[in-house]
Amino acid sequence: MRRLVQRHRTRLFRLVAAVSPAAAGSVTAATPSAQAASAAVTASVSVDAGRTLASITATGAGMNVAVYDGNMNHPSVPGLLQDAGVGMVRYPGGSYADGYHWQTHTVEGGYVAPNTGFDTFMRTVRATGAQPIITADYGSGTPEEAAGWVRYANVTKGYGVRYWEIGNEVYGNGLYGATWETDHHAGETATTYATNLVRYATAMKAVDPTIKIGAVLTTPGSWPDGITGPGDTMDWNHTVLSIAGPKIDFVIVHHYPLGNSQADPLGKPQAEIPGMAATLRSLINQYAGSNAPDVGIAVTEANANAYKDTSPNELFAPDEYLTWLENGAFTLDWWDLHNGTDCGHMTTVEGATDYDDGGILASGASCEPPLNTPYYGARMITKLGAPGDRLVRTTSSTALVSAHAVRRANGDVSVLLINKDPANSATVTLSYSGFTPSSATPTVYSYLKNATSIGSVATGSATRQTVPAYSIVVIQLHHN
Repeated sequence: MRRLVQRHRTRLFRLVAAVSPAAAGSVTAATPSAQAASAAVTASVSVDAGRTLASITATGAGMNVAVYDGNMNHPSVPGLLQDAGVGMVRYPGGSYADGYHWQTHTVEGGYVAPNTGFDTFMRTVRATGAQPIITADYGSGTPEEAAGWVRYANVTKGYGVRYWEIGNEVYGNGLYGATWETDHHAGETATTYATNLVRYATAMKAVDPTIKIGAVLTTPGSWPDGITGPGDTMDWNHTVLSIAGPKIDFVIVHHYPLGNSQADPLGKPQAEIPGMAATLRSLINQYAGSNAPDVGIAVTEANANAYKDTSPNELFAPDEYLTWLENGAFTLDWWDLHNGTDCGHMTTVEGATDYDDGGILASGASCEPPLNTPYYGARMITKLGAPGDRLVRTTSSTALVSAHAVRRANGDVSVLLINKDPANSATVTLSYSGFTPSSATPTVYSYLKNATSIGSVATGSATRQTVPAYSIVVIQLHHN
C-alpha cells in the first residue's frame, strides 16, 4: 500500500503520530460508520483472562526515524520515546534505505540531515533503552556493503544490532508498474530479489551468525499481492519465500489502511489484521521448513492515510499496535518520529487542527505546536501493560468500542477501551472469566478527544465504565 508524496520521501500514502482470526479484539456485525448516527452507545465487553493471545514483546512498540530528519537525535527524543514505551527504532528511513550508503552517510538523490549518522542514531537508541532494526541497502547496495555494516556495528563497535531488513518496499521497483523504490539490479523480479536476499543473508551471517534477517513481502490483500510479475511464475510472496524461506528469520509487511471518512480507518485493525496475519503465518509454514515456528512477523511501517494529527488517528494508533501484537507480530514500527508538513494542507477535524504531518512528534513547522510536542494516543498502551505481560482475549458487542486487555505478571488485569463514536459517550458493561476483580474503585487513565495530556482518576467499577466520545481509557484492576 502506497502513500502520497511526502517531504523528502517518494511514495503513494502519508501518515501520523502509535495468530489467528480468533485473536480479533472485537466481533460485531455492524461497522462504526453504520452505527455512528445513534444517539447513545452501549457495549458489553468480555475479558477472558485465561486465554492468552500473545505476550507483549520488548520490541512491540516501535518507531521509524529517517536520516532526512535533523531532529531525530534531539536531546529530548530518548525520554519521549521512553514515555511512549518504544522498544524498537528503525533506521535509516523507508525508501531512503534503498539508496543509503552507511559508510559515506549519503543517499542517492536524497537529502541527509546533519547529525543523523549511524553512531549518533545508536547513541539515541541506547539512551532510549530500545533495540535498533536496520534496513540494509538492497536497491543500490551489495551483500558486501551490508556485511560491512554488520561488521562495523557488531564486531567493531559492539552494538549488538540483531534485526536487519534486506531492502524496503522492493516490489515498488517497477516490476508491477510503480517505481518509487530504488533498484539498480539487472532484474527487478521477485526471483531476483529472493536470490539476492539469500546472498545478503549468507554474507551478513558469515560476519555475525546471531543476527536476524528479514524478507520484504507484499501486504496480504493489498496491491500488488497476488499479482505475478513479468519474469516470475508466482506472485511476490510465494516466489520470495519459495526461494529464501529457509534462510530468513522474519517477514516484513507495511500496513497503511485506506479510507474515505473518519470512521474508515477506525474499523481497519479488526477488519484487516487477523486475516493478514493468518495469511503470513500460512506462507511461513509452507515455505520456511523446520525453522517456520521461529520465523517472526514484523510490521515495520504503519499508519493511517488521513486525519494525521487529530482524534481519528489518535484512536487508530493503539488499536493498530495492539491488534498486530495480538495476532503474532513481534514489532510494529510507526511511521514516523518526525515527518514534517508544508503547512499548505491544514484542515479542521472534530474541532482540532490537523497539520497534515505524519510524525508522532511535531516537526517544528511554523503552523504546528512547538518541536517535539507529542501526540498521545499510542502512549495509552503504556498504561495497559509492559513487556512480558500477556495480551488476553476480549470481545465487544459493538464495533464502536474496541477492547484490549492484559494479564500482568502479578495477576492483575488492565483493559483498554476505545470509543469510536465522535459525538456520544459509551456505557460499557464488563465481564470476566479467569479473573475476579477487586471491589475497589479502579484507577482509570483517559485520553480524551482533542486533549493535550493523559489524565487519571479513580472512577466507575470493574464491571461498568463510561467512555467519553472519541476517547481511550485504560482501567487498571487488581485481583480479588
